[in-house]
Amino acid sequence: MNAHVILRGQSHRSAAPVKNFAHPLLLLPGLLLCAAVTLAAILAEHVESMLFDGRWIESLVLAIVIGTALRSVVRIPPLFQAGIDFSAKVLLEIAVVLLGASISLSAIGDAGAGLVAGIAAVVTVSLFLSFGIGRVLGLPAKLATLVACGNSICGNSAIAAAAPVIEAEADDVAAAIAFTAILGVGAVLALPFLQLAAGYSATQYGVFAGLTVYAVPQVLAATAPAGLISTQTGTLVKLIRVLMLGPVLFSLGVLHGAHGKRVSLRHMLPWFIAGFALMMALRSLDLIPPAALVPIAGVSNALTIVAMAALGLSVDIRTAGRAGGKVILAASLSLAMLCAVSYALIHVLAVA
Repeated sequence: MNAHVILRGQSHRSAAPVKNFAHPLLLLPGLLLCAAVTLAAILAEHVESMLFDGRWIESLVLAIVIGTALRSVVRIPPLFQAGIDFSAKVLLEIAVVLLGASISLSAIGDAGAGLVAGIAAVVTVSLFLSFGIGRVLGLPAKLATLVACGNSICGNSAIAAAAPVIEAEADDVAAAIAFTAILGVGAVLALPFLQLAAGYSATQYGVFAGLTVYAVPQVLAATAPAGLISTQTGTLVKLIRVLMLGPVLFSLGVLHGAHGKRVSLRHMLPWFIAGFALMMALRSLDLIPPAALVPIAGVSNALTIVAMAALGLSVDIRTAGRAGGKVILAASLSLAMLCAVSYALIHVLAVA
């Protein structure tokens, strides 16, 4: 879902627009460096899977960690910057477009109007409350927006997709992604115990997990112990929740553009949002061959990991660390609030 703006190596500079990227050959060093970090992250995920019989920290997060660590201990020559910037923005925008092919509107009708409306309401309430929590705790508006999007919609992917729309800075993006990733892993580990404590049925637990867990793979991991019904329910709820990404990004584009000197179509409707909607429409109309869905999803995931590697390579860990305490508190309180709202929805809809 998993865009972006994201900077230019300086921790306090917003990412520049995609125009004026260097000649393709000048992008090559940075692209190769990002690819190397991506490969290291994928290998680390495989090692994690072999050692712990599961992948609790995805390669997307590992790519950020490895890239940031490299940037922190090694001075990266300017030669690499053009390719890093290109990967962090253009490749991630392409990944967001391809992500639209994984969502079909046909599944939405199967869920029932009440549940669909309820999910939309939970996302909306969570966005406003999470943003408010962040601002009360002193987070800058853009960082509070990223935390709210990640908490309310789909974690890292939503943060990555929202970043270019609001012209977020690299350190803000990295901080939001890192802490929501940590909380996402914690939720996966804690939710099975919550099901036992709350006495949820398989369906109830699936709805709760779909509403609160950040990433689709994490929903699968959290619901698998509860059985197939819980997994299917959780996945469907999660996909409906992810579908809110398009309207939210469009709204952010309108709001962000309205504060500028000129309100341009690019601000209100960035090309990758239109592309995301188009791919979703094509999927819903069965115009994308079924055999192409898995490769498209694979390319989207791979490009996202490369972009996250680039993001890590753009971040000054010392700057990100200074905002850590407030971000983790804001994200934790936002997740607790989301759990409470989701719990209420289950009882309001009388999910059995």
